[in-house]
Amino acid sequence: MLNKIVFVFSTMLFLSGYSQTQKFKVVLDAGHGGKDYGAVYHGNIEKNIALQTALRVGAILEKDPQIEVVYTRKSDVFIELQQRATIANKSKGSIFVSMHCNANKNQSASGNETYVMGITRNASNLEVAKSENEVVTLETDYKIKYDGFDPNSPESVIGISILQEEHLDQSIELAGRVQQFFTKKTDSKNRGVKQAGFLVLRQITMPRVLIEMGFVSNKEEGEFLNSESGQAKLAEAIAGSILDYKNEFFNPSNTDNVKEDVKVVAPKEEIVSKETPKKVEKSNEKGIVFKIQIAASSKELQTTPSNFKGLKPISVEFTGSLYKYFYASENNYNDAKQKLEEAKQKGYSTAFIVAYKDGIKINVTDAIK
Repeated sequence: MLNKIVFVFSTMLFLSGYSQTQKFKVVLDAGHGGKDYGAVYHGNIEKNIALQTALRVGAILEKDPQIEVVYTRKSDVFIELQQRATIANKSKGSIFVSMHCNANKNQSASGNETYVMGITRNASNLEVAKSENEVVTLETDYKIKYDGFDPNSPESVIGISILQEEHLDQSIELAGRVQQFFTKKTDSKNRGVKQAGFLVLRQITMPRVLIEMGFVSNKEEGEFLNSESGQAKLAEAIAGSILDYKNEFFNPSNTDNVKEDVKVVAPKEEIVSKETPKKVEKSNEKGIVFKIQIAASSKELQTTPSNFKGLKPISVEFTGSLYKYFYASENNYNDAKQKLEEAKQKGYSTAFIVAYKDGIKINVTDAIK
C-alpha cells in the first residue's frame, strides 16, 4: 500500500511540471545610476526615473509567490554594463528587463518603445542604441572589456548584434506584451517593438528587452515620467506585461489566469516581415496540439535529427523574419511536458511549450482548458 502511495505521489509531482518546482526570476535593470545620469532635460533625470519605476515594478511582482525579483541596482550607484550582465546570468534569471528613458534633439518626439537585441541599420534605432551605449566611456578599459567597441561607430553597434538570435523569439513575445500594456495603462504614443544593438543586452543569456518608457526631452512627457502617478502607471504596465508573459510561458498549467491574445505592435518600423519563403512546412493537424519550441533563427535548417541533437520529429514554421523549430507534436499536455524535459536534457535549456488549435497558435492556458 505504501509503495502504491509513493508511486501516485511521485507521478503527481512529475505531472505538476518543471515550472512548478522553481520560481520565475525577473531581473530588473534600472538604467544608468551614480555618475551616469543618463538623459537630463527640463529637470527630469533618467537615472532617477528608471530606478523609481524599477522599484515600483519589483514591488508589484514580489506580491506573486511564484516570482523572485533580482535587481541590478536598488540605489543611486554606478553599475558597469558587463556587471549588469553578470548579475543577471549568475542569478539564472528567467527574463531580463532594462528600463530607460528616451531623448531627442527634436523635443516634440514622444512615446514609448521596446527593443530586442538584433541587427539594424535603421538610423533612429542606431541613434538610440548609440546614446544608451555611451555609458561605457565612463568605465575603465572599456575598449578591452568590450572588444574594441566604439560607441560612436554604427559598425560597432551593428557588430555586437551578430549571432545574438538566441532567445529572440521569446524576447519579441515579451516586448510585444510591454507595448500592449503601455497602450492599456497610458495615453502615450506606441512606437512599437524594435531591434538594435545594445551593449547591456549583449551578454545576457535569457530573454531580454530594453524599454524606453518615454522621452524626457519632451517637456510634457518628461513631467509624466518624473511624476509619482506617471511612474505608477508605467510600473503597472511593465509588471502586467511580465505577469502575462510568465503565465503563458513559465506556468501554463495555471488555468485560473484568463488572458487576452497578445499581438506585437510595431508601427512603421516593425520587425515582423510580411514575406513568407517557399518550402516551409505548415501544420495541417486538427484539434489541440502541443509542440516544443526549441529554437528560432533567421537561418533555415534542414529538419533532420542530426541538426537538432538527435531529436525527432522536428517541424519548422516561418513567422515574421524568423524560422521557428519545434520538437514533437502531442495531443496531451502532460506528454508535451515530458518531451520538454527531453529537449532540455539535450541542451535546449530555453525550450518551451506552444499550443495550436486546428493549426492556429493559441495560448497554452486556453489549450489546457
